[in-house]
Amino acid sequence: MKKIINGKRYDTDTARKVATCEHGDGPRDFRYFCESLYCKRSGEYFLAGEGGPMTKYARPVGNARTGGEGIFPLTYEQAQEWAEREMDADDYETEFGPAPESDERVVLSVSMDAATADRIRKAAAAAGISVSALIASKFTD
Repeated sequence: MKKIINGKRYDTDTARKVATCEHGDGPRDFRYFCESLYCKRSGEYFLAGEGGPMTKYARPVGNARTGGEGIFPLTYEQAQEWAEREMDADDYETEFGPAPESDERVVLSVSMDAATADRIRKAAAAAGISVSALIASKFTD
């Protein structure tokens, strides 16, 4: 599946599939959907999937809805949230790095240009660690 969204190409044939999940009682279930988390070479994540007429993948047909398919770009944090829900702990940590065992974390909002943010995400993806871990590695003794 390929789609251009906000001028960016998302292609399930060229991206790396991270994980897949299914919900519902099979394709005959109107609430059934199957989706996969992908990571592009740039480090960007997206979901690609298909589902029945009562899912986010539905599309209108006249006054009704039918099943469909789609691609949804995700931020790094949205990808982590999806992975926390849908992946087991070992697979999650393989993709996003070790999760902390304590709550001693601080949320820090930072504003920067998109090119810098992309370089940071790419560096983290290349190192196989989270953006937080990459930044922490630059400032630990």
